[in-house]
Amino acid sequence: MNMEEMKRKYAYTLARVGLNVQKGQTVLVEADIAGAAFTPIFAEECYKLGAGNVVVHYLDLPNMKVAAQYRSDADIRKVEDWEYAMHQPYLDDGACYIRLEGVNPKLMEDVSEANSNAIFAHVDAVRNIMRKASREKHCQWLIAMVPTKDWATYILEGVEEDKAEEELWKLLFKLCYIDEHNDVVKTWEEKNARKAERANAIDELHLVKLHYTASNGTDLTVKLTPWSTFGFGKRKLPENYVRFNANIPTEEVCTTPDKFGTEGVVYASRPLVLGGKKVENFGFRFEGGKVVEVLAGEGKEMLEALVRMDENAGYLGECALVEYHSPISLSQVVYYTTLIDENASCHLALGRGLSNNPEAGDRFNDSVIHIDFMIGTPDMHIVGTTEDGREVDVFVNGDFAI
Repeated sequence: MNMEEMKRKYAYTLARVGLNVQKGQTVLVEADIAGAAFTPIFAEECYKLGAGNVVVHYLDLPNMKVAAQYRSDADIRKVEDWEYAMHQPYLDDGACYIRLEGVNPKLMEDVSEANSNAIFAHVDAVRNIMRKASREKHCQWLIAMVPTKDWATYILEGVEEDKAEEELWKLLFKLCYIDEHNDVVKTWEEKNARKAERANAIDELHLVKLHYTASNGTDLTVKLTPWSTFGFGKRKLPENYVRFNANIPTEEVCTTPDKFGTEGVVYASRPLVLGGKKVENFGFRFEGGKVVEVLAGEGKEMLEALVRMDENAGYLGECALVEYHSPISLSQVVYYTTLIDENASCHLALGRGLSNNPEAGDRFNDSVIHIDFMIGTPDMHIVGTTEDGREVDVFVNGDFAI
C-alpha cells in the first residue's frame, strides 16, 4: 500500500474499530485545522459504514491564540449559546463523537499562562458537552491523532524536516497495529481479548488498594472500591450499548479509584502538556484523597491552578496500568500529547472519574477536568492488597507480574 492507502486504512480503523459507527448514526467530528486534509478521508469511511451524517467542526487554535491577546479572560472562557446549539441536538439524537487531534508543541510558547489556560478552559468546556452525552446516553466516543508537520519536526530528532511528517504517519500506523496486510478488525479484537483477560484477572483478586513505589521517590497508596473494576465483567451495560475503543492507540487497563483513598507522594515520569505548555519534573502529595501540595519548580503555578479548578479537581478520577515495555514506550519517543504518552506507562488522572456508577455514590470523583499524567518507570513496583489482607505483586520492574 502507498501512503494514501494506509491513511485510508487508518481512517477505516478509527471509524470501524474506534467509534464502531452504526447505520444511520450521526458522527460529530472535532478536527484540528492543521490536519484538515485527513478529515474528508475519515468522513468518507464513516459514510461507507452507513453513517447518516458526518458533522465537522474545526479547532483553530492559532486563531484562538490571536483572539486571546485582545479579549478578556472571561470572554475567552465563555461557551456561547451557539456552541451548545451546534452539538446538543445531534447528541440528543444519539450521535457519536470523535476528536482528531493535531499537535504543535511550540504554539503556546509565547502566550501567557493566563491566556493559555483560558483558551484550553474554553476548549475543554465545549468538549464537556460531548462528555456529558457519552456518560448519560452511553454514546461512542474516540480520541485519535493526525500527524502534522509541526508536531513531527518537534518530536522526531534526526529526521529531515521534509520527511518528518511521513515518518510520523508510519510510526502512528505501527502504534495502532495497522500494517499493509492485516485485518485491523480481527487484530484489534484479539488485542482487546488479551487486555480483557488481564483486566478480569486483576478483578478476580478483589483488590482494595494499590501501593506504587519507584526509585524516583514515588510512594503512593490508591484505595479501590467494590465498583472499581478494570474489566467489563462486573459492569452493568445498557441493552443498546455499542462496543467501541475510546482511544487509538491504547495499551491501558484502567478503573476509577476511591475518591477519598489516595495517600502519599507520586512523581511524573513524562512531560505533561497543560494548556498548550509543557510541564516537566513535577509531582503531587496526597492526603485523604486530595492533592495538598504540588511538587514542582517551573510550571508550579499552572499545576496549582489546575487542582483548584473546582472543588474536586485535586482528587483522582482514574488509575491506569500500562506496562513500561509497551510498544509506545519502546518507540523511545516523547510525543507531547497525553493520548499517546499515557499509553507508554502507568498513569493517573486528576478530576472526573471514568464511571458515574450510582452505586458508588460520592466515592467516585466528579469534576470539570480529567487530566492524565504519567508515572510509570522501569523499576515501578505495584503491590495490591486483597479483601482478605493478602499482598500480591501486580507490577514488578515496570511490567505486569500477573
